[in-house]
This record gives sequence, structure tokens and C-alpha cells, in this order.
Amino acid sequence: MKHHAAVSHPDLLVGIGTGDDAGVYSLGDGRALVQTVDIFTPVVDSPRDWGRIAAANALSDIYAMGATPLTALQFLAWPRDTLPFSAATEVIEGGMDVMSAAGCTVVGGHTIDGPEPTYGFAVTGTAALEEVVSNSGAGDGDELILTKPLGMGVITTAIKRGTCPPALAERAIDIMATLNDVAGRALREHGATAATDVTGFGLLGHLLEMCRESGTSAVVELGSVPVMEGVAELLATGMWAGGSQRNLEAIRDDLTTHHDIEAVKPLIDAQTSGGLLISVPSIRVQQFLDAVPGSARIGELASGKGIRVA
Repeated sequence: MKHHAAVSHPDLLVGIGTGDDAGVYSLGDGRALVQTVDIFTPVVDSPRDWGRIAAANALSDIYAMGATPLTALQFLAWPRDTLPFSAATEVIEGGMDVMSAAGCTVVGGHTIDGPEPTYGFAVTGTAALEEVVSNSGAGDGDELILTKPLGMGVITTAIKRGTCPPALAERAIDIMATLNDVAGRALREHGATAATDVTGFGLLGHLLEMCRESGTSAVVELGSVPVMEGVAELLATGMWAGGSQRNLEAIRDDLTTHHDIEAVKPLIDAQTSGGLLISVPSIRVQQFLDAVPGSARIGELASGKGIRVA
């Protein structure tokens, strides 16, 4: 499919062939359009919170490319015979609130009758060509920064099963609904060489994509990776989603570690609206950490292939 004529154009700078977060299309005047789409089913109980998270998640792809969101198209599938329209209104209001906070104008959308609630956005952003950040520019010796803690997949699984402590669920929802805009600006201001957002493939899955596209390997320091308090306890009770297990199978041949796999599971956990994973030259790391509250240095890149969790 990546060789089809429909996905090839001289002005298409980043397309479907690299596993990047968004497409980048040159406008021919030194600017680029950056476009993405992200849609998913409910991950929390509150319709409004689900809408907030869906919007933040879609916008994250734009920020991960170093771009500024401009416009969005909304999509909603709703089982009209089984769920009240008042709940759909709450979903939309939550999404609109986050889009407004991002300064992104919702210009339209589409709604259908469907068997399962599904919601999300197609988002268009803009960036100067020299400020676009992809997942393929990382280099040997760059250091890795993560801007949000891990554990969202474990927590949302517990929410769905009715076993998540309310305070932990509330904290996770706040984190998932928080924009990655500050981190996105820091990409441009502090010399990031590559970036991606951490979502369904988990931290190590997205890092492996970055390594493959950049021609590097990575060392991740397990003790330096921020994980939400309470996640280990939930994992011990079996809060481990099927998507996270598939992530483990997908990276197993490229992963080496002396740790028990149970200790590494948060790094494989399928995230929703996670933080940005960024490679930065070592001399810029402290500047980046100072600019993005809650961010953490978690490892470094090297020559070779694969990922080692130390």
C-alpha cells in the first residue's frame, strides 16, 4: 500500500511509510500542513471525560510533529437505540472544551448510528518546514525524555472492570486529558531530534519504531521511567489488557533485559493519550526538563539495533 500512487507526491514529506504520528505536506512557501486522525471507543465511564481524552489524544499527534493545531473535524458513532443522546452531547462538549483550550477550531464533522460508541477527530496543524520533527531523526548519543507517566492502559482496564480506586482513576483522567502542547513547543525550542507520542504500542513499541526509523538502538533505565503510583498493585491483580500482551509479543525479539518481565510491563502497557517520547542532544536535556514540568530523562540512544531495559 505504501507504494500506491495515492500515497506518493513530491510535496508529501512524511507519509504512511514511516509509522510517524502524522502526515506532513509541503505548501511550497516554507510551511507544511500536518494532518492526523484518531478515533476510539470509551476508556472511562464519564462521557464528558471520554470526549476530553479523545480530543487531547488526537491533538497529541500534531504536537509530536512540532506543529500547531489549526482545525479539526469531529467524528461520532452512536447507538441511538441503546444510549441517550444526552450522553452523546456530553461527549461532544468534552471534546469541544479541549479543542477550545488548544486554540483549534472545529470546522465540522460527521455522525452515524453505530453499534458501539466511537469518537475522535481528524486534526490539521501547521509548522514551518524546518521545525517539523519526525520519528526518524534521532542519533547515537541522544538522550530520551518522556513527558507523562505510564500506566494508563492498566488503569483504564481496571476502570472498565470496576476495580480502580477512585482517586487513581481521577488522576489518570486528568493526565490523559492534559494537552501535550507545552512539550510540543519545547521540541522546537530545545533542539529535539525526533519525537513520537506514546499511545497504543506502549513506550517500548513506539521507541522501537523510533529506533528502526533512525537506525539506532536504545537503553532505557527502568528506575528512571515515571509510572503512576498504584499501577504495580493493579498489575498484580491481573489488570493487563490484551493489547498490551500483543505489544509484548511484537517487541519480544528486539528486547533484552535482566529484569523480570512483570517489572517491565508498565513500559509495554498500551497507553491512551500518553506523553511525548523525545530524543534530545545531551547538552539540551536539562533545558528541556526545565521547560516541561513532569518530564523525565529515561535513557539514551546508541548504535546498533533493539532495546535494552537496564
